[in-house]
Amino acid sequence: MPLDPGNVVQNQIYLSRGTPWPVGAADWEARAKEALEHAPFDYVAGGAGTEETMRANLEAFRRRNLRPRMLVGTAERDTSVEVLGLHSPVPFLLAPVGVLSIVHPDAELAVARASKATGVPFVVSSAASSSLEDVAAIEPPRWFQLYWWGDPELAESLVRRAEAAGYGAIVLTVDTLNLGWRPRDLGNGYLPFLDGEGLEQFFTDPVFVERLEKTPTEDRATASLMALAAFSNLGLTWDDLGRLREWTSLPVLLKGILRGDDATRAHELGIDGIVVSNHGGRQVDGSIAALDALVEVRDAVGPDAVVLMDSGVRTATDVLKAVALGANAVLLGRPYVYGLAVGGAEGVEAVIRQLAGELDLTMALAGVRSVAELDRSFVV
Repeated sequence: MPLDPGNVVQNQIYLSRGTPWPVGAADWEARAKEALEHAPFDYVAGGAGTEETMRANLEAFRRRNLRPRMLVGTAERDTSVEVLGLHSPVPFLLAPVGVLSIVHPDAELAVARASKATGVPFVVSSAASSSLEDVAAIEPPRWFQLYWWGDPELAESLVRRAEAAGYGAIVLTVDTLNLGWRPRDLGNGYLPFLDGEGLEQFFTDPVFVERLEKTPTEDRATASLMALAAFSNLGLTWDDLGRLREWTSLPVLLKGILRGDDATRAHELGIDGIVVSNHGGRQVDGSIAALDALVEVRDAVGPDAVVLMDSGVRTATDVLKAVALGANAVLLGRPYVYGLAVGGAEGVEAVIRQLAGELDLTMALAGVRSVAELDRSFVV
């Protein structure tokens, strides 16, 4: 059935009839751990260094509490949001997560089907195991996440392909110009890109393929190494952002901002939106929690700028706290990936529907009639 987060009875019946799926973020993670081999699970679940940033993300939500208000009449609620022309029936989107083929063979195509079925938008990764065109053919509501490769011609080609395929915005990730120090993956000796996983945007790119002596199908190992060699771009600066405007007329968001001064600079340069994020704790160990950074960023750019956030979002109350503290919407990452591991497209859809139902019911009980009403008075 279509997603109807505003129907409390429907959502309670949906689960009260019994469900074969886990319920709750911890149970989804546990089932995913059972379903996956050790190394792929660690790749998804792990973070940088001692994983202090991952813990900080979760703790930032735990140390804040909702302040419900009573007797305001919540029989009807509006859980929907619109961000830069993209509509979502709930105040969350599906975050860009790469290499989903290590989790499920249908990878991004399964996520796209769940996105289309529920109307919850999908931000498709540059490090995907399915081409951006194949994902677009399913017609989910969508944005495209860009890693600005060290080779600018490849980056430009990706951007132009995304616009041609009907993506609604470019989300440039600025905190992953090189992979972070990830002990779990290093200990497992696991880098899926070496096997060609997560490189489909390269393998289907005409600029990249033209440079190969043999196609990726004929020589996957060499193509994979060439793609990895093109990834790192630690020399990227603010001065380069103007070129992105030359490549596309789409709105541009910067993902990975954690400081108010960086957010202000982006705003002054005409960037259309900010995604406050520490990459789920996968890049800089000991970094500020994303929720803490959200408060600083919103204060810096003012009430009208578009600000989203990810990193540490697990529950509906997390979503509501983030929106109350200044996010227009949040990006959901690991929970839907665990759903993918457990049940493919149906698993992703189950995660979305459960979170939407929990969110709607929590809004009703906390005295929130619409997402637009959420402000800092609801959080302490």
